[in-house]
Amino acid sequence: MVSLWLLKCGTNFLCRAVRLKGLKYSTRAKMKPGYQQANVVILHKDLADDFEAFCRANSSPLPLLYKSKCGEWSCGPLATGSDIREDCPEYCVFENGVLAKKVASLSSYTPQLQDMVTFYLGCSFGFESALKAAGVPVRNVEQGKNVSMYKTSVACIRAGQFHCPMVVSMRPVPEDKLDAAAQSTHVIPLAHGGPIHIGDPKLLGIQDLSQPDYGDPVKQCPGDVPVFWACGVTGIEAVKSCKPVLAFTHSPGCMFITDQKAETISPLTLEPAHCPLTFCISQNPQHYSIASKRAVQQIRAIEELVVEDPGSRGIRALFLQDELLKACLSLSHSSSVLITTGFPTHYMHNPPEETDGPPGAIAMAAMLQALRKEVVIVTDERALEMNQHIMRDAVEKGVIKTAVPVISFQSNGPDSALQFLCHDGDPSKPRFDHLVAIERSGRATDGNYYNMRGVNIKHLVDPIDDLFTTASTIAGITTTGIGDGGNELGMGKVKAAVKAYMPNGNLIACDVAADFAITAGVSNWGGYAVACALYVLNLCPIHWRYLHSGLGLSLTPDQQSLRMACLPTVAKEEEMLHILVKYGVRSGKTANLGLEVDGLTFHPYHSDIIQRLRNLTLA
Repeated sequence: MVSLWLLKCGTNFLCRAVRLKGLKYSTRAKMKPGYQQANVVILHKDLADDFEAFCRANSSPLPLLYKSKCGEWSCGPLATGSDIREDCPEYCVFENGVLAKKVASLSSYTPQLQDMVTFYLGCSFGFESALKAAGVPVRNVEQGKNVSMYKTSVACIRAGQFHCPMVVSMRPVPEDKLDAAAQSTHVIPLAHGGPIHIGDPKLLGIQDLSQPDYGDPVKQCPGDVPVFWACGVTGIEAVKSCKPVLAFTHSPGCMFITDQKAETISPLTLEPAHCPLTFCISQNPQHYSIASKRAVQQIRAIEELVVEDPGSRGIRALFLQDELLKACLSLSHSSSVLITTGFPTHYMHNPPEETDGPPGAIAMAAMLQALRKEVVIVTDERALEMNQHIMRDAVEKGVIKTAVPVISFQSNGPDSALQFLCHDGDPSKPRFDHLVAIERSGRATDGNYYNMRGVNIKHLVDPIDDLFTTASTIAGITTTGIGDGGNELGMGKVKAAVKAYMPNGNLIACDVAADFAITAGVSNWGGYAVACALYVLNLCPIHWRYLHSGLGLSLTPDQQSLRMACLPTVAKEEEMLHILVKYGVRSGKTANLGLEVDGLTFHPYHSDIIQRLRNLTLA
């Protein structure tokens, strides 16, 4: 009779029964897999509006499922017959923001609850069945443990009296399952949605994964990568920061279970174009980024365009797919970027510089500035004054909005590069987190610097290569090289191909490798491509959300317009060439003093590439 009655009562009763038995997460999850669970915060009615605003501003850690009326115990839209005084296995009682005790029931607080409002917030436990369905092992469930939860250094957006660091949950995921993990959780935004960080926990301010602030430590298996999702325990931290006289929350791991499947609560449709894809952008520290399939396809099309080879130099042999994408994902996460350019190929002329390099460098700098990155350009001491004047003219002519500092680097000893790159020479305090070389003379295996004809121009080149070799030993600094022949700084990553396929390759090949090597038919085009790819990424909602740890609002129309204005245009790049010619800078291949780069006249060659880049970017 009892079993028949349970069947008639169905799911709703079973959910209540599970709660009333006070079972912990590991048991309850096995009994009710895939059902949406809720974190709970109960506050005095005078704080309710502020906390609701706090949830709206920080929707990834605090996705609001339901806000009760004042003194309402039930939660009909989520669970029939519920009673929030009894339905969590364990509650935390806070007095003046301090945890006073944990209790199994709130019934004794019924008089106080008459003047309080309950917030039901989405929980990542609800998406674990989706992870399993996607073939992603859930290590905490396998190990019979509560999930690991950590306070981070990421500050939530303040609203009224509420402000606190975001709390995250961590699940180890095999590297080959990262895409599946991102895609299966992205479509359940009310269970926190997709990851907000993948990789080294220290990038979130988490020092030791074995010491979670909440929950249990979960062991990683070989090949696992730590993946972090925003967590509703952020609500507990918010209560602590606000210090209300009395407040209640669920005890971490002892959530309210709804009657609804997680994927049925406001699910998103995973359209192929908006499918999130993950990419490793650093191994020191380990760091992955995310972008939509549409953005990835756009950037791959941009990359294919700029590797066109009108001079028939065989540059395609040096091409590595997705170097542009990964370099720009890394740049998107950066805060301070150092750019270097300058190739004194015309050793018989004064100045010896060529028109390839500076236009691409300034195009990248303009977009990085629009993205609120700090940017500095470093060049040879002998050309410092000229490059400062070029920058001044570029601002006056509207090529770039704000002048970028132009400096030089001189090696005065073995620690010169370290002192230049890091505050007080301390590798834990880098001044820059990304170095970019575009059409910059690169050191060959024999220590010399060669132009494409095999002429040694070492006497004209400062040892900026030392910055790149030193950066490779410093955690947190990523490097990118952009070149069109293989003798440029950073192109040591494709040194074997340069030696095999480029004229004079065995002699001229740069020996200094960057983390990413972007190959282009003309190096300037690679710089334009970086500016365009950064624009695409920062219009991608999936990347934007990940970049901002799931916090904040979308890009505003004014921000979008500012960034669009910083894209390369035919008019701006033609003006840039006029500025270079004014200072006697010549075309690389022919030494012509005119609107020409690498022997190709600006019209029709370069202007056509620029317009096609814009068409791809703004499509």
